[in-house]
Amino acid sequence: QVQLQESGPGLVKSSQTLSLTCTVSGGSITTSPYYWHWIRRAPGKGLEWMGLISASGTTGYSPSLKSRTSISRDTSKNQFTLQLTFVTPEDTAVYYCANEIGGGTWLSWGRGTQVSVSS
Repeated sequence: QVQLQESGPGLVKSSQTLSLTCTVSGGSITTSPYYWHWIRRAPGKGLEWMGLISASGTTGYSPSLKSRTSISRDTSKNQFTLQLTFVTPEDTAVYYCANEIGGGTWLSWGRGTQVSVSS
């Protein structure tokens, strides 16, 4: 079974770039037809999809975050990374990585990592 683990700083200052890594075990991020996602939940709000990277390396982003978001991968480490630029306190959230097989069938989620942005 595929397992995902998020890692990164718990505290970031406003205007800085947040970088989070998702380490995948039990399966390869290059295996089709999997998609690898970043999702977050801000305090008191619902889940917000941020973006994805496919098994072939194609990326897609939420329109509302596209200008600040970049997702990349290191296939040698079986990891994919989220970068979010110019963060503000509104980016404070629990960040999750997850994988999906397509058609909205979600398979595995990481436990999430709390990120707080200080003003």
